[in-house]
Amino acid sequence: MSISDWPEQDRPREKLIQRGAGALSDAELLAIFLRTGVPGRSAVDLARDLLADFGGLVGLLSASQAQFCAGKGLGVAKYVQLRAVLELSRRYLRAEIEKRDVLTSPEAVRNYLKSRLRVLPHEVFACLFLDNRHRIIEYRELFRGTIDGASVHPREVVREAMRWNAAAVIFAHNHPSGVAEPSQADLRITERLRDALALVDVRVLDHIVIGEGGGTSFAERGLL
Repeated sequence: MSISDWPEQDRPREKLIQRGAGALSDAELLAIFLRTGVPGRSAVDLARDLLADFGGLVGLLSASQAQFCAGKGLGVAKYVQLRAVLELSRRYLRAEIEKRDVLTSPEAVRNYLKSRLRVLPHEVFACLFLDNRHRIIEYRELFRGTIDGASVHPREVVREAMRWNAAAVIFAHNHPSGVAEPSQADLRITERLRDALALVDVRVLDHIVIGEGGGTSFAERGLL
């Protein structure tokens, strides 16, 4: 059955208008993006197939161009559109917090960091450099690979903080496994970085671990 034959309240576009985007499932939101299905499959059916094939939304959004374009009903045009949508969302989230004290909007900061890190298939250690009013100066991805004492170098973090004339920083890294629980290695490197930055009067305000469902704040856990 075509989506146009569905009851109006069940059609993704009408449902979004009436109830808001948050009321839609991942498949319904993806169906709106896809616009059309394929012979014998509605856009919602196709969206469900794609989410199953890619292992969920994160898998789809983190797919390479070749992987994405190999998907049923997809192609270069859809890949370009999706990358543009993702970048627009990141820029919107950054604009929300860019001119404000980040400590007054912790959820906005977490959402921004999730938009940057959650879809990455590899582990990345990043930093928000802040001015003396805790406003964002710059976001930088500093290291890739397993986050431990061998891969995260305090000297380089201090150098970057001095480069941006930062007064404070917020660290973040992702757990591609999906579990946003700090490890002992995360705790140890955070302590090393905090001690190194204290020597140049740069405060560490937080370290946020990004996982599949959200983020865990060191500051909220009392780990800083």
